[in-house]
Amino acid sequence: MNDIITKLKQNIPNNTSIVVAVSGGPDSMALLSLLSQIKKEKNLTIICAHVNHQLREESNQEAIMVKKYCQQNNIIFEYMQINEYRGNTENYARQKRYEFFDKLIKKHHAKYLLTAHHGDDLIETIIMRLIRGASLKGYGGFPEKAKASDYIIYRPLISKTKQEIFNYVQNNHIPYAIDKTNESDEYTRNRIRKYILPNLKNENKNVHLKFLEFSKMINETENYFEKVLNDKIPNIYKENNINIALFLKEEPLIQKKIIHSILNDVYKDKINLINDNHVNNILSTVKSKKPNQRINLPDKKIFVKSYNNAWIEENKTSKKYNYVLNNKIKLPNNHIIEIIDETNDHSNYITKLNSKEIKLPIHVRNRLNGDKLVLKGLNKTKKVKDIFIDEKIPITQRNLWPIVTDANGEIIWLPGLKKTKFDREKDKNYDIIIRYR
Repeated sequence: MNDIITKLKQNIPNNTSIVVAVSGGPDSMALLSLLSQIKKEKNLTIICAHVNHQLREESNQEAIMVKKYCQQNNIIFEYMQINEYRGNTENYARQKRYEFFDKLIKKHHAKYLLTAHHGDDLIETIIMRLIRGASLKGYGGFPEKAKASDYIIYRPLISKTKQEIFNYVQNNHIPYAIDKTNESDEYTRNRIRKYILPNLKNENKNVHLKFLEFSKMINETENYFEKVLNDKIPNIYKENNINIALFLKEEPLIQKKIIHSILNDVYKDKINLINDNHVNNILSTVKSKKPNQRINLPDKKIFVKSYNNAWIEENKTSKKYNYVLNNKIKLPNNHIIEIIDETNDHSNYITKLNSKEIKLPIHVRNRLNGDKLVLKGLNKTKKVKDIFIDEKIPITQRNLWPIVTDANGEIIWLPGLKKTKFDREKDKNYDIIIRYR
């Protein structure tokens, strides 16, 4: 491991605080040991970040083991315990770990977060993403160095195999723990590790270095595309909104890269929830001739297409509402419907009614399937759905759009869009004025 020590000396500045993610397994304990060997020479402040996931009986003993090692080597020991889990256990644990790491980075004014990911981890990650589908960047696994918000994530063991690391801790009598769940065939990564990885190594004992070269090539390609996208995205994607006309002028590969970039922006550290199917469904939706569509995405989000625009938003189920209009109502779409005394406005945002021609009280509700109204000036019934289409009302606004009815349920006004046969303006043959604003 002398080459790793040399690399650590070259890549970590003197007089630096570094946070090290330490599970207690052979890999992270080897990394902690290597860092402790250059600690004095480089005047490093080493902070060991240990997370007790409480998913195994041995977890508490492992935490004690890591803490004892830190005390013996003058390393700061920071501890976090996850007491409950929500949703996907693996994703939730990862989120909590990195929240903990971020907190320690700030607390200790550290510039580096070191993890013990090695060459075998890289192979497993790339194969998993090839099986499940990912972005081009995802197929590259993880880089040796990556820039986080205000620190660098550094994986110095990426050029080593797990066996090399295991031999190191054995030969140097470094304490470590073994996670027995890593042997279970229940997990995809474990099956890749047990059955695929050995065959790859039989073909080439240094196959991990080939995967590392592949990863670097992918990341270099990604860096080039990022420069291209930085020129294009500001015109195509503004204020979280895709201009479909401009988007469709781009080459298919650039279109896909733009979608990946937007998804990365939206999902951030949850981007692993996205796969190729999601990206392809989004592309199909954008290119579809249907003017209004929506598709479900992970983490309670939806992709919405409305005419020449598309965006991602939270999937908020529209609540049904039905109010009695006595004076003024604030609606779920943040507009207001109110009864007023007088106005010179004759637009579709005003309706004037004769109380003798309708059944009181007046109701305000959102739309129902099959809603129809009789348009003013025309002895013609039209579906509310068709009016929304004609007026190009975004699909996300339609379920909250107010429908004004009388007590019998007959539609007497579609605020802001259409007046009905009940609207009265001539000769002031009305006694109710309603405004939508």
